[in-house]
Parts: sequence; C-alpha cells; structure tokens
Amino acid sequence: MNNPKRYLMYGSERYALAILRPLQEAVRARGGEAAWFFDGPGAEDLVEGERLLDVAGVRAWKPDAVLTPGNHLPHFFPGVKVEVFHGFDAGKPRHIYIRGFFDLYCTTGPRDTTQFQALADQLGHFAVTETGWPKLDPFMREIAGPLPPVRRPPVILYHSTFSPSWSAAETLYEEVKRLSRDGRWHWIVTFHPKMNPETTAKFKALQNEYLTFAENDNILELFPQVDMMCSDTSSALNEFLLTGKPVVTFRNRRPGPQLIDIDDAKDFEPAIERALARPAELMQAIADYGNAIHPHRDGHSSERVLDAIDAFLARGGRNRRRKPLNLWRKLKLRRRIGYWGPA
Repeated sequence: MNNPKRYLMYGSERYALAILRPLQEAVRARGGEAAWFFDGPGAEDLVEGERLLDVAGVRAWKPDAVLTPGNHLPHFFPGVKVEVFHGFDAGKPRHIYIRGFFDLYCTTGPRDTTQFQALADQLGHFAVTETGWPKLDPFMREIAGPLPPVRRPPVILYHSTFSPSWSAAETLYEEVKRLSRDGRWHWIVTFHPKMNPETTAKFKALQNEYLTFAENDNILELFPQVDMMCSDTSSALNEFLLTGKPVVTFRNRRPGPQLIDIDDAKDFEPAIERALARPAELMQAIADYGNAIHPHRDGHSSERVLDAIDAFLARGGRNRRRKPLNLWRKLKLRRRIGYWGPA
C-alpha cells in the first residue's frame, strides 16, 4: 500500500487559514495528510483535528509539498514549494514578481497565467499551472446559480485597504456617515486588519440601525449578504466581482469598464445609484472581467492544485534551471523563524 501524501500548509498571517483550509479538505478527501506551520499569527485559530508542527516536526514529517499564499517559505523544509497566492492583482505594485522560493505557481486565471508563464519561460526555475484559487471553492459552491435581485432596501458593503496612499476611508468617511443615517440603504463596513486603528474606531462609532461594522476574518462570508461593494484599490474587490455584482471605487489604481470609478467624494452617491440600477453594459463588463481573472466556477480549484503538484512530481519534481541562491532572503527567513540548522 502506498503511503499517504503529506501536505504542509504554511502561513504568516491569519488569512492563510481561509485560503488553505479548502486545500486541507481536498487533501483529506483523497486520503492524504495535512499539517500546519505558522511564523506569524494564525496558529491560535486552528481547531481540533488540525495539526500544528514546529520546525523539527516539519523536517521529520517530510511533506511532499509545502503550500503558501505568501511570498516566501522556508527553503529548508522538505517538499515541492507551491505558491497559491493571497489575492488577485488589484493594481498595487509587485503582484507579478518572482522571489526565487517556489517550484510551482498555481495561478487563478488567464490574466495572471499569461504573465507568470512568460517569466517561467524566461527564467526556467519554476513551473506554472492554472488551477483557480482554493479560497474560493466553498464560496463558488455557495453562490452557484443566477444572480439574485437587489434587496429592498439594498445592502452595501464598504471595504478599504489599509495603505494610506490607496485607502479612501478617510476621504469618504463623511459621505458614508451621511448616507448611512437616512435608511435608504443598509451598510456593512469592514476593513483590512492592518487599517489605522483610529480610522477603524471612527467607522465603528458610526454603527446604528442602518450600519454594521463587521470583523469577519474571511470577507467572503459577507458577499452573499450584500448587493454591491464600495472600495478603493483593495484586492478583495476582485473577489467580489466574481459574484457578478457591481463595485464602486475611489481612485482605483487600475480602473476599467468592470468598475464604477470616481475621483471626487461628491460623485459617491450617484455612483452607488448607478451600481444598484445594474446597467447592462456594466454587468457584461463584470462578467468578462471575472472570466479573465478566475473562470473556474466549479468549486474544485483545490483539487486542481493537488493535480498540478502530482503532475509536477511525475515530471521529476524539478525545473530546467535551479532556483537562485537567495542568500539574503534566506538569512532573513532563518532569523524570523529562529532556525540555524542544515538546509
């Protein structure tokens, strides 16, 4: 009898749990074993039946693959190193970049696949397979079917990234405050966990019968509860567009026909009205955009990631060139984790 395959889920932030748990479920469904390692927050949120390892435990367990949504992972862990991404490209700098830690990139859709494959052809030290994004598997199963009609009253999700240069939270605060008091629309507000605490406190103070501040770790849980989203340059807006619902953005770094983008707070209210009207040309642009970034709507991206790892191992588990030495990044990672033993 063959030994079950072993997969290590590696995280540096709590968001790794939402991204990697569907993979854990797929591993177990295939009779494999999954374990976790964290070098940041997240381990405290593991539940009964989820196995946490330390460095020595990982090296003794010898996983067949190490999967992470982050941009680094320990080179001294056994197994194929696999990048599954922590979000879509929202126009922020450095989404398409190569750190030299990974053997295999599992991309979300044609737009990213094309760019990463071009780099793989050029550099030769990693492979690329389009799989879809594991985080979306349970979500895709939940939203299957036709787009529901707009609620009465409509519900709006307001979400902002934390970076001061990209966030519109302070700029739009007064508008959200004004529009959340007349009862015409209901609001759910949620922010990136690294948002300025003072900004978060201001929006929490707005809570009333028409506005709720949500602190869900997984923002996807909120998407079925709302009819549209307002944001800025957050990668979460791309996830939301996969629902087929409109998004209003403020000075988005990469606006396009799939968004209603504004650059003045006075345009916020009419932009929301247009989004809730769901004009046909906007809805078609949203559908086209979704097919470019994540056409996989079957809820089985995790299984495709495991298939991609199997195929990589079947080809010998190597790429045509060796990964770069990366000495400085490896040293920083050793210091972060506190491991100075052999690779």
